[in-house]
Amino acid sequence: AVVSTQSGHYGRGFLKQLIRSSPFVTHLYRNMTELQRLGLSEAKVKETLKNASLTQQLGMMIEFADKKNVKIDKNTGTLIYSLATKCKKSSHANEILNLVIEKKILSDTQIIAAINYLTAHPVSYGQLDLEAACGVGVVITEDQIRNAVKTELLKNKSKLDELHHRFNIGPLIASIKKDLKWADGGLVKKIVDEELCNVLGPKTQENNSSSNKGKAQPKPQIKSQPEKAPAEEEICELNFSHLHKPGENYTTDGYVVTNDTMRLMKEHLEFTKGQWRTRFPPEPNGILHIGHAKAINVNFGAAKAHGGICFLRYDDTNPEKEEAKFFESILDIVQWLGYTPYKVTHSSDYFQQLYELAVKLIRDGNAYVCHQTADELKGFDVKFSPWRDRPVEESLSLFEDMKNGKIDEGAATLRMKCRLEEGKLDPVAYRIKFVEHHRTGHDWCIYPTYDYSHCLCDSFENISHSLCTKEFQSRRSSYYWLCNALRVYCPVQWEYGRLNIGYTIMSKRKIAKLIANNVVADYDDPRLFTLTALRRRGFPPQAINKFVKKLGLTGALTLTEPALLEAVVRDELNHIAERVMAVLEPLKLTVLESAQTLPHTVNVPDIPGKDPSHPVTMSDVIYIDASDFRLSADKDYRRFAKDQAVGLKHVGLVASVVSIEQDTSGTITNVNVKLEQLSKDNKPKAFIQWVCGGVPAEVRNYTRLFYHQNPEDTEQVPGGYLSDINPNSLTVYNGLVEARIAKQPPLSRYQFERIGYYCVDQDSTDNRLVFNNTVSLREDKAKS
Repeated sequence: AVVSTQSGHYGRGFLKQLIRSSPFVTHLYRNMTELQRLGLSEAKVKETLKNASLTQQLGMMIEFADKKNVKIDKNTGTLIYSLATKCKKSSHANEILNLVIEKKILSDTQIIAAINYLTAHPVSYGQLDLEAACGVGVVITEDQIRNAVKTELLKNKSKLDELHHRFNIGPLIASIKKDLKWADGGLVKKIVDEELCNVLGPKTQENNSSSNKGKAQPKPQIKSQPEKAPAEEEICELNFSHLHKPGENYTTDGYVVTNDTMRLMKEHLEFTKGQWRTRFPPEPNGILHIGHAKAINVNFGAAKAHGGICFLRYDDTNPEKEEAKFFESILDIVQWLGYTPYKVTHSSDYFQQLYELAVKLIRDGNAYVCHQTADELKGFDVKFSPWRDRPVEESLSLFEDMKNGKIDEGAATLRMKCRLEEGKLDPVAYRIKFVEHHRTGHDWCIYPTYDYSHCLCDSFENISHSLCTKEFQSRRSSYYWLCNALRVYCPVQWEYGRLNIGYTIMSKRKIAKLIANNVVADYDDPRLFTLTALRRRGFPPQAINKFVKKLGLTGALTLTEPALLEAVVRDELNHIAERVMAVLEPLKLTVLESAQTLPHTVNVPDIPGKDPSHPVTMSDVIYIDASDFRLSADKDYRRFAKDQAVGLKHVGLVASVVSIEQDTSGTITNVNVKLEQLSKDNKPKAFIQWVCGGVPAEVRNYTRLFYHQNPEDTEQVPGGYLSDINPNSLTVYNGLVEARIAKQPPLSRYQFERIGYYCVDQDSTDNRLVFNNTVSLREDKAKS
């Protein structure tokens, strides 16, 4: 990049000096020169050089053209560049490149058609069929294009008369290209412009403007309207359009086609009838977190969007960490989010099949028993095992001994002869664990790894789309290799970016440490971002689903702010949470004088603007929040004070201070007030909530558990995540709430007016109400 920049300033003399002093620069300069032969601009050359693989592929294509003694003109160079960027398979690229340099393919449209044809015929095809599919030899004359343009203009005459040069020609060109598929796009556009000019005359400022001709008109003043909450159908859905159609696995990038592929695909389609089949495969060794909400929505959502089915498959291949409570919790959360599995399966359902295929893998020379230790296998610069080439019969005998418990744990593993994208060599397929399995008991003492079992379980269940997060991309090659080595149906693995949230941790091991250190109470502590914690905190499941859909289905790795999730939750609760008056720190007001006869009852809507409503009664003793009262008011303070009246919500009354009672420490214990009817003459600066005849409630407010966005970042937090804990993440108030909600069940959701959204906690009893803060309100309380 430095050299390409300098070349524009210092010329060839400077470059020659650099070339003599640096082999790397020599190579770079040659690449620049080669790319310039394609007719690329200087800026495009610089951009391309940043992509090493693309630069290498273009270099090989140029070399191929040179061997054929083909002069690369501007159009050929453009097509070669287009081919290199669009075609991922080298065998396809070579076939199409031949047609490009032979001048049989003359447009980008033909390149795309050729790629599509070769992708759809992965095993065999005819050369003449390929050429026919991409329009080789088809000549579209200028007269044909002009006649087609005139026909389209005639069809659109009424719109042309109305819109003149404001007529959108995009759909018109698309219609022409549909009929004349191999027509040159540039020539079509040129003729459309010419014929439009013949029909409408030259484009001028007047005939290109709207009905308000001539001078610019002042913009009308439009009053802003409150934002409308999105309806369910307006919430964005996850977009799965880039995924292959069932049965067309071979059309995806990187998918490996063998001599068995099309036969196995045919058998797969005969069984599935072209159905979308996905799976959600959690490990039952911990509680699901917010990241799993995306995985659930992606897998169940993709199946639902296409009328397919989704399995819930427990990946129970590690009996050391699995507990019954995790199995129950996972299914519970999936159902809470609104999804029903087509079938609940377990990897352990297939232990016998997996074992038999492992034996086959050894017999075919694709796996071996190894005695290297776990420490020796760590890292990415591991050498080949000294047992890699041991005789097949020896590995079969040892594997049988492993299964029968004759070899100690850690003394042997079964390894596959393949390499992962990340460079890891010969991943482990089976290891020994003398641990009772929750379903199979002591039937097995060897257990398959994820790298071995996952793709095969997908194959057994005829999964069409194996959807997983980006960190599994490095295992895609072993996924395809293993299915093909065993000659079983091979699904397609698709990766997407995982959902990460800031100011929290999601590691099961680290959460367990927080619990052990009494930082949080359990996996469902509302300060965590496990799904059980978010449910307990009062997050509606539909809000979590909407949040996932808003983020979309991309491969990008991002760290999302918790505020984005909270905003979606707040919008949802605004429509469903019943309004309640509550005070967190009760301050007693005694009414000495009232313009309204007390007790006084009014009806208040449960949700503003909607039915039903509930009665609220005021008597001569009421409670307000202590934070809403001061002895004196400054110019920025709007609420209750000794010298400033305040309105009481819903009852149309204004309270003013008569006298204040304090204890010996100066703490205010009671405020004597008088109540006046609200009028235009005594309109207060603010209205506050109040409680009369309320019941005590413990109210738990939460803030971030960690100070830093990424508490696991050792640069930001050198002391580790345990040193980043906010000791004030939980504040408990002993407040009062309206008595009518005293007997509500856990997870009942409310908006405490002017405070925030809350839900009834599972710790509540008939004699003790407990509420968890879900999210705050939008408005700033200090301004109300």
